[in-house]
Amino acid sequence: MAVSKELLEILACPKCKGEVTLNKNKDGLVCRACCLVYEIRDDIPIMLVEEAKPFKE
Repeated sequence: MAVSKELLEILACPKCKGEVTLNKNKDGLVCRACCLVYEIRDDIPIMLVEEAKPFKE
């Protein structure tokens, strides 16, 4: 089961409070403002800045 559209609409980047979007592989949430990817594990977004990875387009 993937992250629901309703959840995506309310989630925000914990660092800048900006919008996050699903990446192409649908295994992470991308904040383009901070250039970070928040991993999705077991259908749960891990929204911790210290666990985010750099985003490369």
